[in-house]
Amino acid sequence: MDDQRNALERAGAGDDAIFIDMTEDPDALSAEGLTLDHVRRHFYVRDTDGNLHRGADAAALLWRMTPRRRWLGWLVSRPGLRWAARVFYDWFADRLYNWNRRKGRW
Repeated sequence: MDDQRNALERAGAGDDAIFIDMTEDPDALSAEGLTLDHVRRHFYVRDTDGNLHRGADAAALLWRMTPRRRWLGWLVSRPGLRWAARVFYDWFADRLYNWNRRKGRW
């Protein structure tokens, strides 16, 4: 995530995105019914209209905001690839979450 934040800042788009460390503010998404455990399992991004996006959709949205990565956000948002990206993201995120729990990282 630091790489993404740095890419936005280098491009002068750092003000377009606010990164919240849920370990420091675990109630930041409580209005949406989300806990720190939800965020550990999946990635979330809120768009300019206030809509919350999860997983591959969130990554695509953030990439579309980032110069030199906009193409990747566009690509992952295409109908056929969007479905595949969602399936792959959820599969990978579940395994990563379980691996981190087994390792005692949280």
